[in-house]
Amino acid sequence: MDCILIRHGIAVEPDEWEGAEENRPLTEKGKKRVKQAAVGLAALDCKPTHLLTSPFVRAYDTARILRTVVCPVLKVETREELAVGAKPEQLVALLNTLPSDSVVVCVGHEPQLGQVVSLLLCGKVFPNFPFKKSGAACIEAEGIIKPNQGRLRWWLPPMQLRVLGKRTRTEKQDELS
Repeated sequence: MDCILIRHGIAVEPDEWEGAEENRPLTEKGKKRVKQAAVGLAALDCKPTHLLTSPFVRAYDTARILRTVVCPVLKVETREELAVGAKPEQLVALLNTLPSDSVVVCVGHEPQLGQVVSLLLCGKVFPNFPFKKSGAACIEAEGIIKPNQGRLRWWLPPMQLRVLGKRTRTEKQDELS
C-alpha cells in the first residue's frame, strides 16, 4: 500500500472567518497553490485508487482540485477519520480496511497528518513531522499498513511540488516546440 498524505491548501485565517470552523474555505491563493502542487504530484506518476478527505471545506476543496489534476475518475470520499481532532490510529485502522495494493490519497489537517507519519514510521505519535499547507508525503508498506512498518518514499513541501509541476510543464512545452 502507498499512502499519500496531503495537507489542505491555504485557508482563510480563523480570525477573519465569521462562520463555523468546518466551513472555513481556501483562499484564492490557496486554490492556485493546490493546483500547482497537484501538477507536481501528477508528475510523480502516482496512480491513486482512493481519494479520501476530511469533511472540512478547506480539505474537501483541496481534494476536489487534486482530483481534477491527478485522478479525475475517482470519487472524493469524505471520512471522519481525517477530520480535525481525529486520532492517527483511526486513520490507520481505516487504511487497513482497503486492499493491500491500494494507492490512497488522504487530504487532512495538522497535527494529525504528521502524527500519522510518525506512527507509521516510528511506532509512536510524535509532533516532529509537521506538514506545510499543500505539502505531501508518501508512506509505503508491504501488505497492510502498520505502526512502525511504514517506509518513507518521499516528503515534498509545497514549493518543491510546485517546482516539479512547473518543470514538467516546461519540459512538455519544449517537446512540442
